[in-house]
Amino acid sequence: MLLPREFVGYLARETIKRLTPHSLETADARITAETVAGIITDELQVEDRLNDEVREILSQYSEYMRREGVSYQEMFRRIKNTLIAQRKVIRAAGRDTGDQMKLSRDKVIDMSHKIVSGLRRAREVRLKQAPNEVRLELVRRLTELLQIEDKVDRAARQKVRSHKREIPEGSEEWDLLLKRYYAEELRKLGIDLSR
Repeated sequence: MLLPREFVGYLARETIKRLTPHSLETADARITAETVAGIITDELQVEDRLNDEVREILSQYSEYMRREGVSYQEMFRRIKNTLIAQRKVIRAAGRDTGDQMKLSRDKVIDMSHKIVSGLRRAREVRLKQAPNEVRLELVRRLTELLQIEDKVDRAARQKVRSHKREIPEGSEEWDLLLKRYYAEELRKLGIDLSR
């Protein structure tokens, strides 16, 4: 997933907190945040499942690609683009679409529609504004929080890269250091993902 699971939970809790009480009322903010986190997680996993499917397809053609000298990355990109177009999937990765954040603006907007629909169906939630007004406010709040996450992620990655000894990205050591620095950067901003 593009965002750590812990951050998705924080994102949902903080979004509900920022929308309450002017945009919506909720009988139980925890349940409402879990609903929102579930929608966000489902939306982010769509592309993960698509990537797994592309890998499966490519595994069937590995011999052909080797024999013809076709790049795995190029074939991966082509097949993924084809499946995205066929299934009308909105790309989650912002950097793939030229956005500065991890999540594309299109994906944030798409998620906002689904979150508002989910909130309208939830028994413990009452929208205090028109659904589109709530959705627009939701986009603003999600974007603010995602920009913070992006800064934290960039700072953590820069810390790992700044080690005297080069640490290969994707290695176990890289992942452990990234996770530690990510948590440190969040703490600097007063963000506790466990709450």
